[in-house]
Amino acid sequence: MVEKYRPQSLADLISHQDILSTIQKFISEDRLPHLLLYGPPGTGKTSTILACAKQLYKDKEFGSMVLELNASDDRGIDIVRGPILSFASTRTIFKKGFKLVILDEADAMTQDAQNALRRDKMIEKFTENTRFCLICNYLSKIIPALQSRCTRFRFGPLTPELMVPRLEHVVQEENVDVSEDGMKALVTLSSGDMRRALNILQSTNMAFGTVTEETVYTCTGHPLKTDIANILDWMLNQDFTTAYKNIMELKTLKGLALHDILTEVHLFVHRVDFPSSVRIHLLTKMADIEYRLSVGTSEKIQLSSLIAAFQVTRDLIVAEA
Repeated sequence: MVEKYRPQSLADLISHQDILSTIQKFISEDRLPHLLLYGPPGTGKTSTILACAKQLYKDKEFGSMVLELNASDDRGIDIVRGPILSFASTRTIFKKGFKLVILDEADAMTQDAQNALRRDKMIEKFTENTRFCLICNYLSKIIPALQSRCTRFRFGPLTPELMVPRLEHVVQEENVDVSEDGMKALVTLSSGDMRRALNILQSTNMAFGTVTEETVYTCTGHPLKTDIANILDWMLNQDFTTAYKNIMELKTLKGLALHDILTEVHLFVHRVDFPSSVRIHLLTKMADIEYRLSVGTSEKIQLSSLIAAFQVTRDLIVAEA
């Protein structure tokens, strides 16, 4: 579904109109620089450069004028000194214009490979007949020397106002049964990532036939708002043993990850009017738990720690009152 609805031209792209108009201007004036497109996944970076390439080259020239390498290809120094070098160094006979090298997910390139691009002066040496476009999620993983040789554009997460019409178009084309709360859940869980939204839509539709808030959350294994409300109620109002038992049962029944529970509970802590000293204590404890989870510690022990943090908070509030 993702590839089926990938935008084919610059006009089909729904977001970052300022970036698109700038790139369009570069193309129409025949002054396209080396590009560096960065930002979170599913925001239209690859679609943008592929749409540019389709505008620049006819279908039959596409294969000879565009070299696209992504993370599934070998990304070591050999690929830079081999295929990329031979592609960039060969001139285009009978055709005017430049070739295009697209390095998708360039932040997965090794330091040596990035240094080779710079050290062999590949970008400067072949500017006359080749343009490079680097695409990445994390700008910090691209060496400064490469960054300075490219015009940078940041693709931010898509807003719900942009995502909903596009999702509605797909829903209509595919004849999918989606409720209003289901559409909201898709937008919320995808966090501005269009690819993720379409993948969730497809998998939920295949698994349940209808797309509602409950089926979306169940399909992704994300805790429902009612689950979070129950968990908070148990942590703040029950004794430790009961809270631990109930939460473990819910986690096992619904296959919830503690990390997802922690993320949702964190939003709740910001919304509730706790005394500031209590909130600071709680957020610090939760940050520690998140870090410990990220390095692979036991979920059972970390869950105990989370419940303990909330029970201490409850006692602090009672003491302050």
